[in-house]
Amino acid sequence: MPLQRPFRFGVNMFVPGSRREWRAKCRRAEELGFDVVGVADHLGFSAPFPAMVLAAETTERVRLATFVLNTPFYNPVLLAREVASTDQFVEGRMELGLGAGYVKAEFDTAEIPFPSGGKRVEQLEHTVTTLRRLFEDTEFQPRPAQRSGPPLLIGGWGDRLLRLAAEHADIVALTGGWASPTGDVLHLAGIAQTEERIAYVRGLLGDRADAVELNVMVQLVIPPAERAAVPERFAPMMPPDAAHRPEELPTVLIGTPAQMAQQIEESRERYGFTYFTVMEYNMETFAPVIAALR
Repeated sequence: MPLQRPFRFGVNMFVPGSRREWRAKCRRAEELGFDVVGVADHLGFSAPFPAMVLAAETTERVRLATFVLNTPFYNPVLLAREVASTDQFVEGRMELGLGAGYVKAEFDTAEIPFPSGGKRVEQLEHTVTTLRRLFEDTEFQPRPAQRSGPPLLIGGWGDRLLRLAAEHADIVALTGGWASPTGDVLHLAGIAQTEERIAYVRGLLGDRADAVELNVMVQLVIPPAERAAVPERFAPMMPPDAAHRPEELPTVLIGTPAQMAQQIEESRERYGFTYFTVMEYNMETFAPVIAALR
């Protein structure tokens, strides 16, 4: 029997604001029962590392995560310094989420070349191995608070990225879909596609399967009153095999808190997800689901 992990719940913050607003949001997330406050990494959003340090000043329990860094934007050695310093300053509460980047317009704005998907995964692999090498070096300074560095989350969907995640990550985050070539449109994966990706990852993990946490980003949290409008409202992103039963997708929650809690229980049983992350704008709506499950 595979190990059944307890649930963890994260909220991914991305709306920029003042120091006071940011502290209030993070405090509220902890009050609502979230386990992880994540910080998205996109141009126009708050910078992840200072945001996590500030979050640590106003919270006591929650883990603090980059969810996820646009890794091609960062020099690996300089990133190691940022990560280690931040882990020190948040007293070991950091989790490091890395991705390959996908929004071409952000690369253009930053005047950074936008390589192929394969090249971006190669850059990510180089970063992962560099961080591991540096954190294992006892002479490296500054030292992260966590002995081997923060737990590593790698997020993605394609074969090469998931192979990398299965080899190196403590947490494999499945995006539950894929972006258009320019990164501006998200297409949710269907039920069969999701099951195939889970089987693929588990096959790659092998003996590591029980040691690795599976995360999914919940894209939609929909109360009962809005259920009827789902097929039409979200048609462009909804897969054909879930158009009339979207609640079977781990990326979509629909109904009362009790019904959503049941969907999460079923997602753990069916797909193996135990770590669920919601967007900032769904934080309050999702909070009663956490309460129902605990």
